[in-house]
Amino acid sequence: MRRIGFTSGSFDPVTSGHLDVITRAARMVDTLVIGIGVHPGKTPLFSTEEKIEMLRAETGGITKKSGAKIEIMTFANLTVDAAKAAGATLIFRGLRDSTDFNYEMQMAGMNGAMAPGIDTVFLPASPDVRHITATLVRQIALMGGNVSEFVPPGVARRLRAKAAKNKP
Repeated sequence: MRRIGFTSGSFDPVTSGHLDVITRAARMVDTLVIGIGVHPGKTPLFSTEEKIEMLRAETGGITKKSGAKIEIMTFANLTVDAAKAAGATLIFRGLRDSTDFNYEMQMAGMNGAMAPGIDTVFLPASPDVRHITATLVRQIALMGGNVSEFVPPGVARRLRAKAAKNKP
């Protein structure tokens, strides 16, 4: 039986924290589907195409090490419905702290009620990435700060370019 997992986020930008979850989840499945949530009411820093490019660039090595196939998709509906559409039986969620845990527990309960065949697996963030949030990374980058310890080098370059374009 092929085991398909699903992990999702806005990936605006892809951070070392995201890659921590993706790396660890990929070791547990044959195929890991990464879902990029697209929300019409939000104005992301990176386009969907740029997010896909970043994820492809950063997950190539993960595929080689884990042996899992990694697929990338976008979705604008419920995460559980996107996971179902991808054929997943597992949803992987990263947890940084107790605030994440409380929210994700509620979400897992709701998802379990809507899709009993899909289990949620919580992955506690590794200590070296526990503090990283894409929101803070974006803010630091746009204000001219150095984000190189929070994102891969290719993502840091993209952030610097965005910050340079957004300067008044």
